[in-house]
Amino acid sequence: MTDRPDAPLTYRSAGVDIEAGEAAVERIKAHVRSTFRPEVLGDLGGFGGLFSLGHHKLEDPVLVASTDGVGTKSMIARLVGKYDTIGIDLVAMSADDIAVQGAEPLLFLDYISVGSLDPDMVDAIVEGVAEGCRQAGCALIGGEMSEHPDLMAPGEFDLVGFAVGIVGRDAILPQHVRAGDRVIGFASPGLRSNGYSLARRALIDRAGRDLSAPAWKGWGHSLGEELLRPSVIYAPAMAALRRRVEVHAFAHVTGGGIAGNLVRVLPHGVDGVVHRGLWEEPRIFAEVQTAGDIADAEMEATFNLGLGMLAVVPAREVEHALDAVRAAGHQAWAVGEIVDGHGRAHVERA
Repeated sequence: MTDRPDAPLTYRSAGVDIEAGEAAVERIKAHVRSTFRPEVLGDLGGFGGLFSLGHHKLEDPVLVASTDGVGTKSMIARLVGKYDTIGIDLVAMSADDIAVQGAEPLLFLDYISVGSLDPDMVDAIVEGVAEGCRQAGCALIGGEMSEHPDLMAPGEFDLVGFAVGIVGRDAILPQHVRAGDRVIGFASPGLRSNGYSLARRALIDRAGRDLSAPAWKGWGHSLGEELLRPSVIYAPAMAALRRRVEVHAFAHVTGGGIAGNLVRVLPHGVDGVVHRGLWEEPRIFAEVQTAGDIADAEMEATFNLGLGMLAVVPAREVEHALDAVRAAGHQAWAVGEIVDGHGRAHVERA
Protein backbone atom coordinates (compact mmCIF):
# COMPACT_ATOMS: atom_id res chain seq x y z
CA MET A 1 0.00 0.00 0.00
CA THR A 2 2.81 2.43 0.76
CA ASP A 3 4.04 2.11 -2.85
CA ARG A 4 0.94 3.98 -4.05
CA PRO A 5 1.81 7.56 -4.99
CA ASP A 6 -1.14 8.82 -2.91
CA ALA A 7 -0.44 6.62 0.16
CA PRO A 8 0.16 8.46 3.48
CA LEU A 9 3.86 9.13 4.03
CA THR A 10 5.79 7.89 7.04
CA TYR A 11 9.34 8.51 8.21
CA ARG A 12 10.17 4.89 7.33
CA SER A 13 8.82 5.28 3.79
CA ALA A 14 11.08 8.34 3.48
CA GLY A 15 14.05 6.13 4.32
CA VAL A 16 14.52 6.64 8.08
CA ASP A 17 13.86 3.69 10.38
CA ILE A 18 13.31 4.93 13.94
CA GLU A 19 12.87 1.39 15.29
CA ALA A 20 16.26 0.34 13.87
CA GLY A 21 17.79 3.39 15.52
CA GLU A 22 16.28 2.51 18.88
CA ALA A 23 17.52 -1.07 18.52
CA ALA A 24 21.01 0.18 17.74
CA VAL A 25 21.00 2.42 20.83
CA GLU A 26 20.01 -0.48 23.07
CA ARG A 27 22.81 -2.63 21.65
CA ILE A 28 25.55 -0.06 22.20
CA LYS A 29 24.70 0.82 25.81
CA ALA A 30 26.98 -1.83 27.32
CA HIS A 31 29.88 -0.69 25.13
CA VAL A 32 29.42 2.92 26.22
CA ARG A 33 29.07 2.17 29.93
CA SER A 34 32.26 0.09 29.83
CA THR A 35 34.22 3.32 29.24
CA PHE A 36 32.80 5.35 32.12
CA ARG A 37 35.17 7.03 34.56
CA PRO A 38 34.19 8.10 38.09
CA GLU A 39 33.70 11.66 36.83
CA VAL A 40 30.81 10.65 34.54
CA LEU A 41 27.48 11.84 35.93
CA GLY A 42 24.20 10.19 35.05
CA ASP A 43 23.65 7.59 32.36
CA LEU A 44 22.75 7.34 28.71
CA GLY A 45 19.65 8.98 27.36
CA GLY A 46 20.12 12.61 28.37
CA PHE A 47 20.34 15.53 26.01
CA GLY A 48 24.01 15.96 26.85
CA GLY A 49 26.78 14.06 28.61
CA LEU A 50 27.87 15.26 32.05
CA PHE A 51 31.44 15.05 33.33
CA SER A 52 32.64 16.45 36.65
CA LEU A 53 35.96 18.28 36.92
CA GLY A 54 35.71 18.60 40.67
CA HIS A 55 38.54 16.23 41.58
CA HIS A 56 41.00 17.71 39.07
CA LYS A 57 43.04 19.95 41.37
CA LEU A 58 45.26 21.60 38.77
CA GLU A 59 46.16 25.14 39.80
CA ASP A 60 45.32 26.65 36.41
CA PRO A 61 43.45 23.99 34.40
CA VAL A 62 43.03 24.29 30.66
CA LEU A 63 40.64 22.22 28.57
CA VAL A 64 41.97 20.92 25.25
CA ALA A 65 39.58 19.79 22.51
CA SER A 66 40.06 18.10 19.15
CA THR A 67 37.93 16.59 16.43
CA ASP A 68 38.83 14.24 13.59
CA GLY A 69 37.56 11.39 11.47
CA VAL A 70 38.96 8.24 9.88
CA GLY A 71 38.83 9.45 6.29
CA THR A 72 38.67 6.96 3.46
CA LYS A 73 39.85 4.12 5.69
CA SER A 74 36.10 3.73 6.22
CA MET A 75 35.83 2.63 2.57
CA ILE A 76 38.18 -0.28 3.27
CA ALA A 77 36.06 -1.28 6.25
CA ARG A 78 32.96 -1.28 4.05
CA LEU A 79 34.63 -3.24 1.24
CA VAL A 80 35.93 -5.86 3.68
CA GLY A 81 32.72 -5.87 5.74
CA LYS A 82 34.63 -5.50 9.01
CA TYR A 83 33.61 -2.63 11.27
CA ASP A 84 34.85 -3.49 14.78
CA THR A 85 38.25 -1.75 14.61
CA ILE A 86 37.52 1.47 12.74
CA GLY A 87 36.32 3.05 15.99
CA ILE A 88 39.75 2.52 17.56
CA ASP A 89 41.20 4.60 14.74
CA LEU A 90 38.65 7.30 15.45
CA VAL A 91 39.64 7.63 19.11
CA ALA A 92 43.35 7.51 18.29
CA MET A 93 43.17 10.50 15.96
CA SER A 94 41.62 12.88 18.50
CA ALA A 95 42.86 11.48 21.82
CA ASP A 96 46.48 11.52 20.67
CA ASP A 97 46.07 15.02 19.25
CA ILE A 98 45.19 16.39 22.69
CA ALA A 99 47.82 14.24 24.44
CA VAL A 100 50.39 15.93 22.18
CA GLN A 101 49.65 19.17 24.04
CA GLY A 102 50.29 17.51 27.39
CA ALA A 103 46.63 16.89 28.15
CA GLU A 104 45.02 13.86 29.76
CA PRO A 105 42.10 12.66 27.56
CA LEU A 106 38.91 12.83 29.65
CA LEU A 107 35.89 12.35 27.46
CA PHE A 108 34.90 11.45 23.93
CA LEU A 109 31.83 11.80 21.71
CA ASP A 110 31.18 10.17 18.36
CA TYR A 111 29.03 10.95 15.36
CA ILE A 112 27.99 8.18 12.95
CA SER A 113 26.09 9.00 9.77
CA VAL A 114 24.77 6.20 7.57
CA GLY A 115 22.77 5.78 4.41
CA SER A 116 20.59 3.09 5.95
CA LEU A 117 20.77 2.23 9.63
CA ASP A 118 22.02 -1.30 10.23
CA PRO A 119 22.08 -2.08 13.99
CA ASP A 120 24.74 -4.78 13.51
CA MET A 121 27.10 -2.38 11.74
CA VAL A 122 26.53 0.40 14.27
CA ASP A 123 27.05 -2.03 17.15
CA ALA A 124 30.41 -3.12 15.68
CA ILE A 125 31.54 0.46 15.06
CA VAL A 126 30.69 1.60 18.58
CA GLU A 127 32.32 -1.53 20.01
CA GLY A 128 35.54 -0.26 18.42
CA VAL A 129 35.01 3.29 19.68
CA ALA A 130 34.53 1.94 23.20
CA GLU A 131 37.68 -0.16 22.94
CA GLY A 132 39.60 2.91 21.78
CA CYS A 133 38.26 4.92 24.73
CA ARG A 134 39.30 2.19 27.16
CA GLN A 135 42.79 2.18 25.66
CA ALA A 136 43.03 5.98 25.84
CA GLY A 137 41.51 6.14 29.31
CA CYS A 138 38.68 8.49 28.33
CA ALA A 139 34.94 8.12 28.81
CA LEU A 140 32.52 7.84 25.89
CA ILE A 141 29.79 10.08 27.28
CA GLY A 142 27.60 10.60 24.25
CA GLY A 143 27.20 10.60 20.53
CA GLU A 144 24.82 10.73 17.63
CA MET A 145 23.80 8.39 14.85
CA SER A 146 21.90 9.77 11.89
CA GLU A 147 20.33 8.17 8.86
CA HIS A 148 20.70 10.06 5.56
CA PRO A 149 18.89 8.03 2.88
CA ASP A 150 19.06 10.75 0.23
CA LEU A 151 22.70 11.67 0.81
CA MET A 152 24.38 8.28 1.29
CA ALA A 153 23.78 4.86 -0.24
CA PRO A 154 22.91 1.84 1.94
CA GLY A 155 26.13 0.52 3.49
CA GLU A 156 27.91 3.87 3.29
CA PHE A 157 28.88 5.58 6.54
CA ASP A 158 31.00 8.37 7.92
CA LEU A 159 32.53 8.52 11.36
CA VAL A 160 33.67 11.57 13.32
CA GLY A 161 34.93 11.91 16.88
CA PHE A 162 35.42 14.67 19.44
CA ALA A 163 37.81 14.46 22.40
CA VAL A 164 38.30 16.75 25.40
CA GLY A 165 41.22 16.64 27.82
CA ILE A 166 42.74 18.70 30.62
CA VAL A 167 46.22 20.06 31.34
CA GLY A 168 47.73 22.60 33.70
CA ARG A 169 48.62 25.81 31.93
CA ASP A 170 52.29 25.53 32.92
CA ALA A 171 52.46 21.98 31.47
CA ILE A 172 51.11 22.78 27.99
CA LEU A 173 53.38 21.51 25.21
CA PRO A 174 55.44 22.35 23.24
CA GLN A 175 57.87 24.29 25.42
CA HIS A 176 61.64 24.78 25.59
CA VAL A 177 62.40 23.01 22.27
CA ARG A 178 66.03 23.90 21.56
CA ALA A 179 69.02 22.95 19.43
CA GLY A 180 70.65 19.81 20.80
CA ASP A 181 67.36 18.09 21.68
CA ARG A 182 66.81 14.61 20.28
CA VAL A 183 63.78 13.15 18.50
CA ILE A 184 62.33 9.82 19.67
CA GLY A 185 60.02 7.88 17.34
CA PHE A 186 57.19 5.61 18.51
CA ALA A 187 56.50 2.65 16.22
CA SER A 188 53.37 2.50 14.10
CA PRO A 189 52.78 -0.96 12.59
CA GLY A 190 50.57 0.39 9.81
CA LEU A 191 49.10 3.41 8.04
CA ARG A 192 46.96 4.50 11.04
CA SER A 193 44.24 6.60 9.35
CA ASN A 194 46.27 8.64 6.90
CA GLY A 195 47.03 8.38 3.21
CA TYR A 196 44.28 5.89 2.40
CA SER A 197 43.14 7.71 -0.73
CA LEU A 198 46.62 7.26 -2.20
CA ALA A 199 47.07 3.73 -0.83
CA ARG A 200 43.71 2.62 -2.18
CA ARG A 201 44.40 4.16 -5.59
CA ALA A 202 47.81 2.45 -5.79
CA LEU A 203 46.93 -1.00 -4.45
CA ILE A 204 43.37 -1.50 -5.66
CA ASP A 205 42.71 0.80 -8.60
CA ARG A 206 46.13 0.64 -10.27
CA ALA A 207 47.61 -2.71 -9.16
CA GLY A 208 44.25 -4.52 -8.99
CA ARG A 209 45.09 -6.13 -5.67
CA ASP A 210 42.44 -8.34 -4.05
CA LEU A 211 41.59 -7.31 -0.49
CA SER A 212 40.89 -10.94 0.44
CA ALA A 213 44.26 -12.21 -0.89
CA PRO A 214 47.42 -12.27 1.25
CA ALA A 215 48.82 -8.81 1.89
CA TRP A 216 52.03 -10.00 0.23
CA LYS A 217 53.58 -13.35 -0.61
CA GLY A 218 53.97 -15.53 2.45
CA TRP A 219 52.09 -13.17 4.76
CA GLY A 220 49.56 -14.74 7.12
CA HIS A 221 46.69 -12.32 6.74
CA SER A 222 44.86 -10.57 3.93
CA LEU A 223 45.51 -7.18 2.37
CA GLY A 224 42.16 -6.02 3.75
CA GLU A 225 43.18 -7.01 7.27
CA GLU A 226 46.52 -5.26 6.85
CA LEU A 227 44.86 -2.05 5.71
CA LEU A 228 42.40 -2.25 8.62
CA ARG A 229 45.15 -2.71 11.19
CA PRO A 230 43.90 -0.40 13.98
CA SER A 231 45.79 2.73 14.92
CA VAL A 232 47.98 2.54 17.99
CA ILE A 233 46.75 4.82 20.78
CA TYR A 234 49.81 6.48 22.30
CA ALA A 235 48.25 8.73 24.96
CA PRO A 236 48.97 6.45 27.98
CA ALA A 237 52.59 5.90 26.88
CA MET A 238 53.01 9.65 26.36
CA ALA A 239 51.80 10.31 29.90
CA ALA A 240 54.14 7.63 31.25
CA LEU A 241 57.04 9.20 29.37
CA ARG A 242 56.32 12.63 30.84
CA ARG A 243 56.29 11.19 34.34
CA ARG A 244 59.76 9.77 33.81
CA VAL A 245 61.66 12.32 31.73
CA GLU A 246 61.52 15.95 30.65
CA VAL A 247 59.59 16.21 27.37
CA HIS A 248 59.76 19.39 25.31
CA ALA A 249 57.26 18.42 22.61
CA PHE A 250 55.26 15.67 20.97
CA ALA A 251 54.31 15.53 17.29
CA HIS A 252 51.46 13.27 16.15
CA VAL A 253 52.38 11.95 12.69
CA THR A 254 49.12 12.18 10.76
CA GLY A 255 48.42 13.79 7.39
CA GLY A 256 51.54 15.53 6.11
CA GLY A 257 54.00 12.87 7.16
CA ILE A 258 56.91 13.08 9.58
CA ALA A 259 58.36 16.46 8.57
CA GLY A 260 54.96 18.05 8.06
CA ASN A 261 53.97 17.34 11.65
CA LEU A 262 57.32 17.82 13.39
CA VAL A 263 57.51 21.35 11.99
CA ARG A 264 54.32 22.24 13.89
CA VAL A 265 56.11 22.11 17.25
CA LEU A 266 59.33 23.90 16.27
CA PRO A 267 59.99 27.49 17.31
CA HIS A 268 61.72 29.85 14.91
CA GLY A 269 65.48 29.46 15.21
CA VAL A 270 65.67 25.66 15.08
CA ASP A 271 65.11 22.91 12.52
CA GLY A 272 64.09 19.30 13.05
CA VAL A 273 65.99 16.55 11.22
CA VAL A 274 64.78 12.94 11.12
CA HIS A 275 67.03 10.29 9.62
CA ARG A 276 65.13 7.72 7.60
CA GLY A 277 66.68 4.28 8.05
CA LEU A 278 67.05 4.42 11.83
CA TRP A 279 63.75 2.62 12.43
CA GLU A 280 61.94 -0.40 11.06
CA GLU A 281 59.52 0.55 8.26
CA PRO A 282 56.54 -1.83 7.96
CA ARG A 283 56.29 -3.73 4.70
CA ILE A 284 52.94 -2.18 3.76
CA PHE A 285 54.62 1.11 2.81
CA ALA A 286 56.88 -0.60 0.30
CA GLU A 287 53.86 -2.41 -1.15
CA VAL A 288 52.01 0.87 -1.63
CA GLN A 289 55.06 2.60 -3.12
CA THR A 290 55.74 -0.19 -5.60
CA ALA A 291 52.10 -0.58 -6.63
CA GLY A 292 51.72 3.12 -7.37
CA ASP A 293 55.27 3.89 -8.55
CA ILE A 294 55.27 6.63 -5.90
CA ALA A 295 58.31 8.85 -5.42
CA ASP A 296 60.11 8.85 -2.07
CA ALA A 297 59.23 12.51 -1.49
CA GLU A 298 55.55 11.77 -2.02
CA MET A 299 55.67 8.84 0.39
CA GLU A 300 57.36 10.99 3.04
CA ALA A 301 54.81 13.77 2.63
CA THR A 302 51.82 11.41 2.88
CA PHE A 303 52.55 8.49 5.21
CA ASN A 304 53.99 8.00 8.69
CA LEU A 305 56.43 5.36 7.31
CA GLY A 306 56.32 3.50 10.63
CA LEU A 307 56.49 6.36 13.13
CA GLY A 308 53.12 7.34 14.56
CA MET A 309 54.33 9.68 17.30
CA LEU A 310 57.48 11.74 17.90
CA ALA A 311 58.82 13.06 21.19
CA VAL A 312 61.39 15.82 21.53
CA VAL A 313 63.54 15.35 24.64
CA PRO A 314 66.86 16.69 25.97
CA ALA A 315 69.86 14.71 24.71
CA ARG A 316 70.65 13.53 28.24
CA GLU A 317 67.20 11.87 28.46
CA VAL A 318 67.35 9.76 25.30
CA GLU A 319 68.05 6.36 26.88
CA HIS A 320 65.58 6.93 29.71
CA ALA A 321 62.98 8.02 27.15
CA LEU A 322 63.48 4.92 25.05
CA ASP A 323 63.20 2.72 28.13
CA ALA A 324 59.97 4.44 29.18
CA VAL A 325 58.29 4.11 25.80
CA ARG A 326 59.33 0.47 25.48
CA ALA A 327 58.12 -0.26 29.02
CA ALA A 328 54.75 1.13 27.97
CA GLY A 329 54.58 -1.49 25.22
CA HIS A 330 55.85 0.31 22.12
CA GLN A 331 58.94 -0.05 20.01
CA ALA A 332 60.91 3.18 19.94
CA TRP A 333 64.08 4.56 18.37
CA ALA A 334 66.21 7.70 18.51
CA VAL A 335 65.54 8.99 15.00
CA GLY A 336 66.70 12.60 14.81
CA GLU A 337 67.70 15.84 16.42
CA ILE A 338 66.90 19.52 16.72
CA VAL A 339 69.50 21.83 15.19
CA ASP A 340 69.95 25.55 14.64
CA GLY A 341 67.79 26.72 11.77
CA HIS A 342 64.63 28.58 10.76
CA GLY A 343 61.66 26.57 12.07
CA ARG A 344 61.73 23.90 9.36
CA ALA A 345 61.75 20.10 9.41
CA HIS A 346 62.93 17.52 6.94
CA VAL A 347 63.60 13.81 6.54
CA GLU A 348 66.91 12.65 5.17
CA ARG A 349 68.48 9.28 4.53
CA ALA A 350 70.62 7.98 7.41
